[in-house]
Amino acid sequence: MRHLFTAAVLTCLVFTSYATQRPNILILYADDLGYGDLSCQNPDSKIPTPHLDKLAAEGMRFTDGHSSSGLCTPSRYGLLTGRYHWRKFNDIAREFGSSKFDAARLTLPEMLQASGYRTAAIGKWHLGMGWDAIANDGVATVKALGKNAKTPVAYDWSKPIPDGPTAHGFDTYFGEDVINFPPYTWIENDRVTKAPNLMYDNRELQRAAKLKAGDHSVAGPMVEGWNPYDVLPTVTQKALEFIQQQENAEQPFFLYMAFGAPHNPIVPNDEFDGKSQAGPYGDFVYETDHCIGRILTALDAAGLADNTLVVFTADNGAERYAFARDKAHDHWSSNPFRGVKRDIYEGGHHVPFIVRWPGVTPAGKVSDALVSQVDLMAAFAAMTGFDLPSDQAEDSYNVLPLFKGEETAIRSATVHNTADDQFAMRQGDWVLVNVIDAPRKSDAPSAWAQKHGYASPKSIQGELYNLKTDPGQRHNVSAEHPEKVKTLTALLKKIREQGFSAPRLMK
Repeated sequence: MRHLFTAAVLTCLVFTSYATQRPNILILYADDLGYGDLSCQNPDSKIPTPHLDKLAAEGMRFTDGHSSSGLCTPSRYGLLTGRYHWRKFNDIAREFGSSKFDAARLTLPEMLQASGYRTAAIGKWHLGMGWDAIANDGVATVKALGKNAKTPVAYDWSKPIPDGPTAHGFDTYFGEDVINFPPYTWIENDRVTKAPNLMYDNRELQRAAKLKAGDHSVAGPMVEGWNPYDVLPTVTQKALEFIQQQENAEQPFFLYMAFGAPHNPIVPNDEFDGKSQAGPYGDFVYETDHCIGRILTALDAAGLADNTLVVFTADNGAERYAFARDKAHDHWSSNPFRGVKRDIYEGGHHVPFIVRWPGVTPAGKVSDALVSQVDLMAAFAAMTGFDLPSDQAEDSYNVLPLFKGEETAIRSATVHNTADDQFAMRQGDWVLVNVIDAPRKSDAPSAWAQKHGYASPKSIQGELYNLKTDPGQRHNVSAEHPEKVKTLTALLKKIREQGFSAPRLMK
């Protein structure tokens, strides 16, 4: 069900008045990409990223940008709602899981629809859908890969799948939902394009795919001939086609391009093998950069680049394989930070964040302003003149002045979270990790810790770091600054209990 407030607004808008007043919006969202993977922000990176480097040179690179979580689903929810995910949930949407969006929750695409935009999502969704509505009666599972898995007959694939992207603000959707979750088939709008007829259910099938790195794909229904190597090229082609269709369109567009890369399975196509010095993962990042370059070139070719605001960022840091990669190739994906995906150390959520808006955002500028993906909602609301309701986008700051090159400090604090009741409270240069040992989800090998100068201290007070002097979070200074621990603890409690943190909602 589409948000009722948005539906009411849509009935009274004159869409044509917006076409020349509002820029197109393109969000390029990478999956499991480390801050230090980009060569433009890590001089020691072993991965060339020429197209992202060029994007940064043409726009503004934020060195203090964050996702809401160290996990996929929660960060996507935060970006698309302007609300910290932990106010509702912490974990990912599991295979065949229900939607994470309530019917009354205003989403970013719904807001932009109400402002006259054509909206599209391509690629990874991973926010749940109404799979139960198309489930067949009875048990339809088999033992596969060590656990019970749904089989192709568990669902009536001829039926529309409710409560997906097109139910929450996107006019169109095309994607695979999640690259390593069933069903292994393409979904267009609210239907599969082809009904699964086989099971991705055993290690022989995994080996048959000839994956170049480890695979943790979940067993389940699959279309015959499904090949994970096709995913990145296919979604890229769909993005090119969408952009070409907008060349003479009267409406501005919002394209949410959510790559399933470089998330596992690590599947760089053959022509990209050896393009990096960081193994198959590095080659996969290089291929992702190449695909981003194709999309940006298509914007130019369609004459749309000058009137398109482009945001590039990632849902969280690199997977835990980053430790082995650092050992094998001397490439640390989170450089200069500590932690990887799932962590509430910086490496889990301190992600690339680049904005290009020709004629508005200063080219080649590097900003150290604190920004979060939840801020895009309020920024785009301000850009389009949308009046956000008081019960929506509760944690979104209007960072539009930063995108315009103004030096004004907008956000001074933010909250990081991945697991239930495990938080990092950031204010200014300081960050308090409020739990003992819990941020070490990744179990960093002792050899890695020794190589990078970590003693892994423990403290009954939690962990306090000054990111200005210690961005790598090597020195827990909670004992030296008990008042700062007390202040940040109280601030975290306030933000959690009051249910919002956006300045516009403060009395």
